[in-house]
Amino acid sequence: IWDAKQLAPIHAAGSPDPTHSHFDAMDYMERGTPGEKQIPTGWLARHLQTVAWENKSPFRAVGMGTLLQTSLRGPVSATSLQSIAEFHLGGKNRSDPIKQFQAAISQMYSGSTPLDQSASLTLQATDMLEKINVGTYKPANNAAYPKGNFGTALMQVAQLIKAEVGLEIAAVDLGGWDTHVRQGALDGDMPDLLAELSQGLAALYKDLGDAMKKVTIVTMSEFGRRVAENGGGGTDHGHGNVMFVMGGGVNGGKVYGDWPGISKDKLDGPGDLAITTDFRDVLGEVVQKRMLNDKLSEVFPNYSKFKMRDVLQKLT
Repeated sequence: IWDAKQLAPIHAAGSPDPTHSHFDAMDYMERGTPGEKQIPTGWLARHLQTVAWENKSPFRAVGMGTLLQTSLRGPVSATSLQSIAEFHLGGKNRSDPIKQFQAAISQMYSGSTPLDQSASLTLQATDMLEKINVGTYKPANNAAYPKGNFGTALMQVAQLIKAEVGLEIAAVDLGGWDTHVRQGALDGDMPDLLAELSQGLAALYKDLGDAMKKVTIVTMSEFGRRVAENGGGGTDHGHGNVMFVMGGGVNGGKVYGDWPGISKDKLDGPGDLAITTDFRDVLGEVVQKRMLNDKLSEVFPNYSKFKMRDVLQKLT
């Protein structure tokens, strides 16, 4: 992917808010509003709210997992999806009684209230997913997803893209990066996580093939790790981090960002990598060039000093 110039790391990226709290930092980044908790919506939800086109698919925006990511929470409907195979009304199969039950629900909620609309979207979603035969799915190009929730989630995203269900946005999480102990270099928690991340993204890239031209992947985390090792063979909460942008339209094959250095006089706070690229600069470029939304001031309120690094080409 690097050799194909479709991968671009952005070093020393992150949120300007100095918090070392996982909960606060993650909340700020998913809302796209560092230091501000009063705005209830997520940045992806605001993007969907401000674009010029309509998309009534229940799978326009999907959060893989049991809970919908904060970035997708807002007035535009988004679907939390853990398993395509299990997203149905119940029963061991889609038998006649289930179909009758579904028809009854459809008639019961045929109005125009928010509850009626929610029920209609749910029924529409079950119908659409029923056409995706997950049991016989084989990833293309010998793509091999890693075992576990992350690999499964990525494979299901690939299925949704190929099924052309109207997917515009998908959010996938990979946890376990809080490496206070046993972080490791060649062996340990960090290399294991990096292997899972890289194997998953490589599998998705191979599986999608030519469809990857219109897919852009961004990885981000709430903060990096402290530069110095702690007494437990790990690192404590830091500040600056790395973001990756991958896929179609990426001006890849090179590293972006202004490297601040890690000598003691260059570190931030208690010994962290300093941030030289605001995460909103990267996301703003994705929103503008790949998601074709110029309303950055509405997607990222109270932020106007965007510094585009030309990581991406505009989607055509």
